[in-house]
Amino acid sequence: MATLFSHPQRRPPLLRQAIKIRRRRVRDQQDPLSQPAQEIQPPSHHLSPKERALLYEEALYTVLHRLGQPEPNHVVEASELLRYLQEAFHMEPEEHQQMLQRVRELEKPIFCLKATVKQAKGILGKDVSGFSDPYCLLGIEQGVGLPGGSPGSRRRQKAVVRHTIPEEQTHRTQVITQTLNPVWDETFILEFEDITNASFHLDMWDLDTVESVRQKLGELTDLHGLRRIFKEARKDKGQDDFLGNVVLRLQDLHCREDQWYPLEPCTETYPDRGQCHLQFQLIHKRRATLASHSQPSYTVHLHLLQQLVSHEVTQHQAGSTSWDGSLSPQAATILFLHATQKDLSDFHQSMAQWLAYSRLYQSLEFPSSCLLHPITSIEYQWIQGRLKAEQQEELATSFSSLLAYGLSLIRRFRSVFPLSISDSPARLQSLLRVLVQMCKMKAFGELCPDSAPLPHLVTEALRTGTIEWFHLKQQHHQPMVQGILEAGKALLNLVQDIIGDLHQCQRTWNKIFLNALKIDFFPTAFLELQWLVAKRVQDHMAAVGSSVSPEMGESLFQLYVSLKEFCQLGPLPSKREGVLALDGFHRWFQPAIPSWLQKTYSVALARVQRAVQMDQLVPLGELIKHSTSAVDLSTCFAQISHTARQLDWPDPEEAFMITVKFVEDTCRLALVYCSLIKARARQLSEGQKDQGQAANMLCVVVNDMEQLRLVIGKLPTQLAWEALEQQVGVMLEQGQLQNTLHAQLQCALAGLGHEIRTGVRTLAEQLEAGIAKHIQKLVGVRESVPPEDAILPLMKFLEVKLCYMNTNLVQENFSSLLTLLWTHTLTVLVEAAASQRSSSLASSRLKIALQNLEICFHAEGCGLPPEALHTATFQALQKDLELQAASSRELIQKYFCNRIQQQGETTSEELGAVTVKASYRTSEQKLRVELLSASSLLPLDSNGSSDPFVQLTLEPRHEFPELAPRETQKHKKDLHPLFDETFEFLVAAEPCRKDGACLLLTVLDHDTLGADDLEGEAFLPLCKVPGLTGSEEPGEVPQTRLPLTYPAPNGDPILQLLESRKGDREAQAFVRLRRQRAKQASQHIPRSGR
Repeated sequence: MATLFSHPQRRPPLLRQAIKIRRRRVRDQQDPLSQPAQEIQPPSHHLSPKERALLYEEALYTVLHRLGQPEPNHVVEASELLRYLQEAFHMEPEEHQQMLQRVRELEKPIFCLKATVKQAKGILGKDVSGFSDPYCLLGIEQGVGLPGGSPGSRRRQKAVVRHTIPEEQTHRTQVITQTLNPVWDETFILEFEDITNASFHLDMWDLDTVESVRQKLGELTDLHGLRRIFKEARKDKGQDDFLGNVVLRLQDLHCREDQWYPLEPCTETYPDRGQCHLQFQLIHKRRATLASHSQPSYTVHLHLLQQLVSHEVTQHQAGSTSWDGSLSPQAATILFLHATQKDLSDFHQSMAQWLAYSRLYQSLEFPSSCLLHPITSIEYQWIQGRLKAEQQEELATSFSSLLAYGLSLIRRFRSVFPLSISDSPARLQSLLRVLVQMCKMKAFGELCPDSAPLPHLVTEALRTGTIEWFHLKQQHHQPMVQGILEAGKALLNLVQDIIGDLHQCQRTWNKIFLNALKIDFFPTAFLELQWLVAKRVQDHMAAVGSSVSPEMGESLFQLYVSLKEFCQLGPLPSKREGVLALDGFHRWFQPAIPSWLQKTYSVALARVQRAVQMDQLVPLGELIKHSTSAVDLSTCFAQISHTARQLDWPDPEEAFMITVKFVEDTCRLALVYCSLIKARARQLSEGQKDQGQAANMLCVVVNDMEQLRLVIGKLPTQLAWEALEQQVGVMLEQGQLQNTLHAQLQCALAGLGHEIRTGVRTLAEQLEAGIAKHIQKLVGVRESVPPEDAILPLMKFLEVKLCYMNTNLVQENFSSLLTLLWTHTLTVLVEAAASQRSSSLASSRLKIALQNLEICFHAEGCGLPPEALHTATFQALQKDLELQAASSRELIQKYFCNRIQQQGETTSEELGAVTVKASYRTSEQKLRVELLSASSLLPLDSNGSSDPFVQLTLEPRHEFPELAPRETQKHKKDLHPLFDETFEFLVAAEPCRKDGACLLLTVLDHDTLGADDLEGEAFLPLCKVPGLTGSEEPGEVPQTRLPLTYPAPNGDPILQLLESRKGDREAQAFVRLRRQRAKQASQHIPRSGR
């Protein structure tokens, strides 16, 4: 049968959990670089079997001898508490029953009520002065129950304590003189046997001393005091006055009480007698357990707390949850009962909680925030002298142990608080907060005076931990196969891990250490790691040597890029203190530059060749009109630019040469692509009977080239030429950058432009023949067909073809195609117009065709812009077709419009001038013309003079057929004749207001023997004659002076067009008259300077 100290040979779950945790910690310590040489080991919280049995006995004894009413949220049933203890101590049922029976057989403790009389307020003033000299008598009445369960139901009586409790069991407080609010703060231990029939009694008295009447009259302040004097005269001398009492049943009290109780009166004279503040605690004396006899109460409570908290933590871990520091109701009840029964002070409870939690934290997993409450409690209640020497040493050891453990966690924070677990930053913050609060404690400063400042310790731990972490990572990436390539890959992985760690430091860890301890951790980590990385990289580059293979070059490039990213994380040069080991690291990689450049070009070329070979020359979609190879080529060039940006060589001169090489390779790839894509188009077109399919592929090829040109044009931006020019501008000769980079780019763009133009020209040639054919058909359509219907085939042809081209070509190439087609179309129209000059019908069709073609090629702003359409050829053709399409009378009218315009522009009077006054009377429908004079006429006769007269005609003749020409009188030998003649023309106003309607004044020199000579012509527009400009009758008519003019000597195009219309008599007659005038004018052209 198992005895008290016998236990089965097994490990409880709590111990197994602790062993697992310890094994995990031992594995972490196997690397000599990952742990310091010596580390303070925390005291173990595990108990020996004997200690465990004694502690279990103590816990059972506490539950079985429970006193008082349960606290809120505490467990009431003892059976539930016993069952919890069995689980917490991992007791077998048989063993538990044996222990429980043994504890029940133990002697009961002495039950005590620890009563503290704190103070009173509002008591009665019994003295003459209006105050009292109060004191209290208190004790426990045993064996007398209070009927009705309430102290108030008992008959009030005086001197309960004095009359019912033996004097040796009665306790008395001090007397507080002359006050109504006394403060005692005195504690008494009152023993009792049975809590069910025991009651607590407290009487409050006013102490009376023998005084003379004179003394009392000296204290008299009011009439109320005088009544007290008369009352005291009637009672015995020296008899104390009753102030009130408090009677409580012990079984109604909780284990701890702290309340204000009303003082009950003995009569109804003064029912309100004030209140008394009392504190109660039900405690044990002479407990029969072995632990109570062999160990201090504080130590036993500490062990019990450790055992129960360990069980709580283990239970939560078994349920895959984290313990939040809250004890279960069972554990809280047991610990509260034990601390109360053992009469442990709040300070010793807080200290026990601190020691238990700080030890358990170093072996079990629970939040460090649980340590903050005991730290605060100890700091609030700290008085160094209240602890014994061994307790001070124990507390100092706990401080040192937790500090060392916390620093070890901080040193290994990357593995202890991984960011893969969401609450890791909060856990680290909590740990730092605990360490900061602990190091700020007065207790810590007095018990650990030699401890270094916490920021210094943490900084050193972080620095050491960073170095240890680097060596661990280096061992982790150690290659299985020893070789230079494998070593390079391992080094690259190491650097990338370091970069990732520094990013985590920037984003997360640095903020935590800054907020908690004002420690800027990131610079420390960066400086330590950059020295370590620099040493490894230098050793690796020395092993590589000057001969770099393509595979090694690729590995070195990735390492170079990673080192650049690593250095960019560091402080700016202006903020550095000293030189970094990685400064100028790019020089270590100079031997690898040719390999990098060759590798970049080779990869790009292979990609271009593969892309073209896979291309079927089909547009990617409705909006994307180039093919797959153009996309691959864009990506390829983007990768080259990305490689150049990654390289970003710091030395300006070498950076310039590297950029030149990149541009040269890019331009070479562009030209190679053009050759390959054209060859691919020919390959796919072989055997194709569908000409439309071949045109589709040609469109795609042109679009691919256009896309390539756009990509090439972005090189200056992608390769940062502007920044490069600023860097190397001083070192290079003037114009060297322009003659190298820009010249290469322009040469490549020119080659691409030529290829694109050639392709577009080929597409245009396929359409030009069709346009010319339809224009020729347009001219030959029979006369009965309306012009709008005649041009319909041409417009349908263009609509189909241009829509097709617009669908298959990008906008730039489509615009180029439209420009070529527009130029060709204008040329064909000019030729057709020249061949159809004599046919107004054909010219009308061509005019309408030109108008519709202009609209077609403009396409509401989606085609050619107006400035591209309205070329000189277009404007000339438009003007010619306007004339050719007009009728003979419209041409004559246009002719006079031109002569009126010429008249308005003429200011010189070298041929002379005529002065007239003209007006129109609407009521009479008469045009009145007063020919006043002529001046400065040319002498056309041999005698140096002329015989002038003026012929007046309303033109054009077809508008005024009924009006014959009029003439003035002839003046002999007069170059400045005064005619002063008036002529009236009966004519309607409507034809006078038409365009070209004018009064033609022809000044002639009369010859008797031959034809009259022409002095000049003047044209007066009828629309400007007073009376025709508005509805009002003219008033005073102004004079109009008109310079004389000659017809154009080189022939008028309108006359030439009229002359070609041989079958039109009116046109021929008009032309003969105008030719005659032109011939006369040519015989008398004035000499220059007249």
